[in-house]
Amino acid sequence: MSAIQLYAEILRNMSIIAEDENLLKRAAKYLRKLAAEKKEPSLMTEEEFFAKIDRAEKQPGKSFESVEEIDKYIRSL
Repeated sequence: MSAIQLYAEILRNMSIIAEDENLLKRAAKYLRKLAAEKKEPSLMTEEEFFAKIDRAEKQPGKSFESVEEIDKYIRSL
């Protein structure tokens, strides 16, 4: 089945349950779950983001005397 056919089938089934709020809520919840499985690996949850910040804050900082030192450091990465 092609993507267009699948999309049409989903819309047909949605039209069947469109008047039942409970069924629509269940469908929306399941679709959110499926969408979460598809999320891009570069995206992170809010919890992951703040955990990463917490880890970074615990690491010793790096200081530079000049912009040239910063540039040299960044280019070495």
